[in-house]
Formats: sequence, structure tokens, C-alpha cells
Amino acid sequence: MENLTYTMENYLEAIYELSKVNNYARISDIAKKLNVSKASASNAMQTLLNKGLIATQKYREIYLTEEGKRLAELTSKKHDVIRDFFINVLKVDGKVADCDACAIEHVISSDSVNAMKEFMEKR
Repeated sequence: MENLTYTMENYLEAIYELSKVNNYARISDIAKKLNVSKASASNAMQTLLNKGLIATQKYREIYLTEEGKRLAELTSKKHDVIRDFFINVLKVDGKVADCDACAIEHVISSDSVNAMKEFMEKR
């Protein structure tokens, strides 16, 4: 699987978070969560569909494939560790930590995230 763009990772993560409630997501909910137009969300869904990361029918629910779910979980876990590190270790405000984690999760290595996690576990 080729690397996903920052934007596509955000879409996957949004679908993952929304799917926790109903096991699926809808275009309107994805667009609202990411503060984008429905047209932008629809275009992104076509890209994710072409990459085999989601399954859907036009104007229907959107489901993550196994690979899509794996990638979304990885991004979500990175986000959580980075946010927790910023809040609990660096004492950064929660809103700032969440925003920064969202930006950093796409470029930081798994090794660095694991080091953050291990550091927090040893405290």
C-alpha cells in the first residue's frame, strides 16, 4: 500500500471515529467532522474506495475495509499517545495538545510514538 496523504489519513481517522457508534459513517457526518463540503468528502471517499480502504455504495453507508481499519487505528493510536504525552508530560493545554497531535500524527515515526508511550509508562 502506498503512503496516504495527510488528508486521506484524516478522512480514514474520521470514518474510524464515526464508525464506533454505528459501525459505519455517512458522507454528511464525515464532512461535518472535518469541516469540509460534502463534495470534498465525496471526492475523498472515491480515492479511499479506489485504494481499497473503504467499502460503500453510492449514497449509502461507508465502511472501513480491514486494511482501512488497520491504517485508521494506527493513526488514531498515534494521535492518542502524542496528545497524552503533551498533556501529561509537557503539561500542554488539552485543546492545543489535540490540535498539535492531529498535525504530528501524520509525520512522526512509530518508533518515536512508541518511545513516548514507554516514557509515560515508566513515570
